Amino acid sequence: MSNNTYHQNEEIHNVLLMRNILQELPKYVSSFFRSIEYTKAPRTRLGYARDLKSFYEYLCDNNPALRGKQPLEVSLEVINQLEAEDIEEYLEYMKVYEKDGRQYTNGERALKRKLATIRVFFNYLYKNRRIDANPSAIVDMPKIHEKAIVRMDANEVAQFLDNVEYGNKMSNHQQKYHEKTKVRDLAMMTLMLGTGIRVSECVGLDIGDIDFDYDRIKVVRKGGYEAYVYFGEEARIALLEYLEEREKIMPVEGHENALFFSSQRKRISVRSVENMVKKYAAITTPLKKITPHKLRSTYGTSLYQQTSDIYLVADVLGHKDVNTTKKHYADIDEWQRMKAKDAVTLREKTNIQGK
Repeated sequence: MSNNTYHQNEEIHNVLLMRNILQELPKYVSSFFRSIEYTKAPRTRLGYARDLKSFYEYLCDNNPALRGKQPLEVSLEVINQLEAEDIEEYLEYMKVYEKDGRQYTNGERALKRKLATIRVFFNYLYKNRRIDANPSAIVDMPKIHEKAIVRMDANEVAQFLDNVEYGNKMSNHQQKYHEKTKVRDLAMMTLMLGTGIRVSECVGLDIGDIDFDYDRIKVVRKGGYEAYVYFGEEARIALLEYLEEREKIMPVEGHENALFFSSQRKRISVRSVENMVKKYAAITTPLKKITPHKLRSTYGTSLYQQTSDIYLVADVLGHKDVNTTKKHYADIDEWQRMKAKDAVTLREKTNIQGK
């Protein structure tokens, strides 16, 4: 078995998936991917590959000059003849389309990402004089309508963890399964709510990544760099209790280093954690759609409310741009306005009372 870490195996997996996609696309597309190999993460490149594949499939299905052809046969001459309107029509088509008898939809964010991919690709072709113009540059980005930030309030967090620990409001069947997983589930949920780590960072933890001397874990952040994240007393207690249980588990070969195991004694998957959060959230906050990322939002907002230090919150969450933190994790302006209401004293209380 490979001695690679979880994150290294994920990168290899993404690279192999990307290569399979590129085999269905023209050679000049592969040249583009070689140009970004050391500047974009494997997961980002895989996303680019999937987006470009859908673009080329659209061209073959809708461009009269390409009818009956496969994406691999789309020449640079055809790409060079495309205009901004062709790209706009593609984005319009991707809002709702059918493929293999199924209907697919793309929202504003997905469309924005697809256009961003096309822009990067066309910019490469134009910069390297493979095409005469870059029509994607004049296509307007889809407008993103911001949604209300969904997170749990303090009382909901407490109830959520109570439900994880005690299995409140569960059916008899759920209770039986819960008895087997509650210690692990509580350790994971407490750690995620108490540190704000991403679900991929959580499932990627190895047993050697915990440092109880300093109450911290070593995580691999988005972008591949390592960072230490500190946890509090509640997470420490939950982790120690889980580790006692973990010692009794005989892991499947190749998964010995994983911190959190599935019921199959393998490293737990992202999907399993997503389902775990969904299960407990449905009991706790049925009117809120809580996901692992919403646990992260809950932590980030709570930390800001406690510290009023947006730069600290950004650093703890692993954001390189503080604007990301402001935009997605805390109602900064509203919170600051609320605090400001008592910041200025107009009259002493004794004067107000007429004394």
